[in-house]
Amino acid sequence: MLRKIILISVIIFSVVTLSAQQVDPMTEGMECTSITIGKKASADGSVITSHTDDSHRSRTNIMVEPAADHQKGERQTLYKRVWAPNEPGKMNRYADIPVGDIPQVAHTNQFLNTAYPCVNEYQLAIGESTFGGRSELKSDSGLIDCQRLCMLLLQRCKTAREAIKTAGELLKEYGWIDAGECLTIADKNEVWHLEILGPGKGKMGAVWAAQRVPDDHVAVNANASTIRKIDLKNKDYFMASDNVYSLAKENGWWDGKETFRFAYAYAPQSRTMIACRRREWRVFDLLAPSLHLDPNSENYPFSVKPDTLVTLEKMMSVFKDYYEGTPYDMRKNLTVADKDGKQVISPMANPFMKGDELRLFKVNGGWNELGERNIAVHFTVYGTIIQCRADLPDEVGALCWFALDNVASSIYVPIYANVTDLPTTYKTDGRETGFSKEAAWWAFNRVGTIACQRWGDMHVVIDQAWQPLEKKFIEEHYRVETEALRLLRNGQRQEAIRLLTNFTNECGNTAVENAWKLGDYIWTTFDGMW
Repeated sequence: MLRKIILISVIIFSVVTLSAQQVDPMTEGMECTSITIGKKASADGSVITSHTDDSHRSRTNIMVEPAADHQKGERQTLYKRVWAPNEPGKMNRYADIPVGDIPQVAHTNQFLNTAYPCVNEYQLAIGESTFGGRSELKSDSGLIDCQRLCMLLLQRCKTAREAIKTAGELLKEYGWIDAGECLTIADKNEVWHLEILGPGKGKMGAVWAAQRVPDDHVAVNANASTIRKIDLKNKDYFMASDNVYSLAKENGWWDGKETFRFAYAYAPQSRTMIACRRREWRVFDLLAPSLHLDPNSENYPFSVKPDTLVTLEKMMSVFKDYYEGTPYDMRKNLTVADKDGKQVISPMANPFMKGDELRLFKVNGGWNELGERNIAVHFTVYGTIIQCRADLPDEVGALCWFALDNVASSIYVPIYANVTDLPTTYKTDGRETGFSKEAAWWAFNRVGTIACQRWGDMHVVIDQAWQPLEKKFIEEHYRVETEALRLLRNGQRQEAIRLLTNFTNECGNTAVENAWKLGDYIWTTFDGMW
């Protein structure tokens, strides 16, 4: 009898434990980072938004969705993201199921269709970061999730303010069915952070607030709500839904007397997570070290003025960062003695350890432990850095720098938002194919996966391969843009678009070809050293 009781207790404990570990597919794996730069804070006057899709299931491809005209009465189907059944030979992934439809507009803009659609032909660009928020706000009575909202805004809007206004109208009528999300919305003049949550179970609509990043500032969202005080009288810097105060008051999250703080009313737990706050600190510390911000603070400024104007190269380096040289570098305790007997970080220590490795080496790290996590992580599917440039025509000005897999072991390639086509390998979803040379993502994923086995040695070889090529892409894109501008001035728009398309495709194909060669090289060179 005692054995039965013990057995039953173990089973019950296991079931409860497993149930507690079940994760909502709306939030699972959505551990993204978005950094934004105002036009007076960037070195070349660009307004910049960005995104790392740090997911375990997002699709890996990027496609051009051309502009289109639509018939009167046409409807647009909307979808909800769910877990797809696991299949042998295929990676874990999401599937989209239809949830309803809404009226289509007469004309939709061209945009780059990533897992979270990112930029359109008019230099409207969007980054994303999930912050979750209060679970009781999640609604199942709507039609619009985060990915679909990004798509709708890029299809229908040309500026950030128009996009925020349109988002508010769409969500009020058709409802938000996702977790708390931050969209970092940029155009060629300004950039805003829009934070959205549901109105509560069984309710239609949303609650949201938006704050503009000052032109001479940088900001970051790293899976935590960062909008606190809002001043709706200051229309140049703040916007919000009409229920932003009343919903918090009705639920007892704000007493109506104390200063209203959006983050603490709707997503207070996000401000306590060290994996979020540390990334906020690290971004600001890399771009504005003179502030000497405390790495253990609960809150940082919504935005800060960088010490120097932020270059494209600096943005790329920030996204490749893994806290090296700080007390929060997860490799720091994994040391060996060098030839002189000095303790140095082991070449086998890597900053991208999985959960089992973190536990094995007793490292305080990893998202699931709510400890440290880097800006660069092994589970990134893709990253974007998007430049919107008022001094250039839209055909040239909207430029997405696109990296596949772990940004620290990958390379950013230039993709103009007005191109007519992309390399076939970039359009192919590696989650659908399984391992295949037909999908660009696998070339970069293989490099990153191998490199984690001996990061100390292999990342040096990877940097030697990627840094000159990335520099070449940056240098060449200026030359190509000069020629494209000449063609546009001469009224040769199609020729200019063709030039940008060819350049984009050449860079993409070159990067993929080099990724396969690099994977072969490090695989064979370091064989036997793992």
